[in-house]
Amino acid sequence: MPRQHPICALLFASLYILCHFVIRHFKKQTDFAAVHDDEDAAVNRIALGLCTFTLAVALGAVLLLPFSIISNEVLLSFPHNYYIQWLNGSLIHGLWNLVFLFSNLSLVFLMPFAYFFTESEGFAGSKKGIMARVYETSVVLLLLTLLVLGMVWVASAITGNDAVSRQSLYDLWECYLPYLYSCISLFGVLLLLLCTPFGLSTMFTVTGKLLVKPRLLEDLDEQLSCTRFEEAAVSRRITSGKASCWLNLNTALLREQLLSIRSKRKKLELRHRASPWQRNVGYPLAMLGLLALTGISVLIVCFHVLELLLDDAAMPRGMQDTALGQVSFSILGSFGAALQVVLIFYLMLSSVVGFYSSPLFTRLLPERQDTPLTKIIGNCVSLLVLSSALPVFSRTLGITRFDLLGDFGRFNWLGNFYIVFIYNMGFAALTTLCLVKRVTWAVQEELIRAFGLHKLPLPVPRSRPQGGRC
Repeated sequence: MPRQHPICALLFASLYILCHFVIRHFKKQTDFAAVHDDEDAAVNRIALGLCTFTLAVALGAVLLLPFSIISNEVLLSFPHNYYIQWLNGSLIHGLWNLVFLFSNLSLVFLMPFAYFFTESEGFAGSKKGIMARVYETSVVLLLLTLLVLGMVWVASAITGNDAVSRQSLYDLWECYLPYLYSCISLFGVLLLLLCTPFGLSTMFTVTGKLLVKPRLLEDLDEQLSCTRFEEAAVSRRITSGKASCWLNLNTALLREQLLSIRSKRKKLELRHRASPWQRNVGYPLAMLGLLALTGISVLIVCFHVLELLLDDAAMPRGMQDTALGQVSFSILGSFGAALQVVLIFYLMLSSVVGFYSSPLFTRLLPERQDTPLTKIIGNCVSLLVLSSALPVFSRTLGITRFDLLGDFGRFNWLGNFYIVFIYNMGFAALTTLCLVKRVTWAVQEELIRAFGLHKLPLPVPRSRPQGGRC
């Protein structure tokens, strides 16, 4: 219907504006902006625009499945309401197709173009300018596309030996891109399998750092006094201009250390001024909420494993009929649908936390006003891979019964029982292992604090550091 186009455009424009402010918050203030380099500034604006578009698509992919579940419940509750006639199955199906199309476009073309465009300088001997960079980027991107398509053709020919499958390889739109995106989606789902269990256990640590713990678990007065004493000691060393003979520290390093200690002291002072309600009620409720959401997620996955063994209908599949508002996708009705939405957002947040907390991707963590453009491109690609695999991830684990719409349900590996079964078992096992390990370490740490063992002096090594005596 014609009304779908302005609705989709309005939704995407809202996401684009939001992502624009997010990227401006993290991007680094480049030097060429100060010297008024028009060419570099134009390249920077184009690349940031492509990154903003990709990040908006990633956010749309995150909201896609929750929006569909909520829309189905709204249509089920108010089937003849005049004000929600714009909300129908055709609109939802169109949003799924647009997210799938833009995800392919961003991963295959836009993000590689943005990276090569920022690194290009034009061919040797050609006239410098933006068009020279565009020509060089286009040639490099064309060669990369041919290489990737050739690899996809070889992989498809190996997996399908019949003549029909090889004949279909000549159809670019119907075979190449869906197969390529199927591989990317499989990689994203596997990445979610590794990051989400680790993130679920890390959420407790992150929440503990953001909230104020009860005085039984944390002595803020002692930490604050130690920090103030350390700040005063470093400040006196800077003022006197004398450093220890065993530590060859310069003044710049001491000033950097002083700034870090002052920042830590200010954070401790803010936490020290927290009210008793925040300290004694907020922290336990937050921990209980995280534990409840994590436990419910694991129980749902375990129940889904039993369903896979007993009923073929539990397998994830695509849905071509977009008639929404006919039946609820949860046995608990609207409450179950709301719980599904909360769990989907919680798993996505946990996967992002686990992704940036893992040793392999810690360097990608953006910093406020100090993130270079190449790191922004890497973050946008990573978030798009994770978010575009979220609908498949949620349906594969049985978090929701909402079947995949559009091309999301055409992935070949979704119909493989062994892949889906092993995936569910792996998620339940990894999540349980990470939680048990995290809880064991937390209990051990709190017991050491309760008995005062952390205050015991550590053994001093006999060997002395290299350097002269005073």
